[in-house]
Amino acid sequence: MDKKIDITICLGSSCFARGNAQNLKFVQEYLQQRGLKDSVNFKGQLCNKLCSEGPVIIINGETYKEVNKIKLEDILDKVFSLNK
Repeated sequence: MDKKIDITICLGSSCFARGNAQNLKFVQEYLQQRGLKDSVNFKGQLCNKLCSEGPVIIINGETYKEVNKIKLEDILDKVFSLNK
């Protein structure tokens, strides 16, 4: 993988309370287990102003809303072309 994937997770109180606390942990484990940590620029951001549609995660400029673990795994598999 030549270019790094940019992943930004909203850490605002609404998104965090709606599930990004668990999503943060899931993304970290996903990257670790698959040896992808060096392929990603992973950061947190305080608020995306999409509170009512959270939890929000942005990957390579594309915003994903109402993200849960199942949806997030599908998104990451597609981004990293690891479809089963």
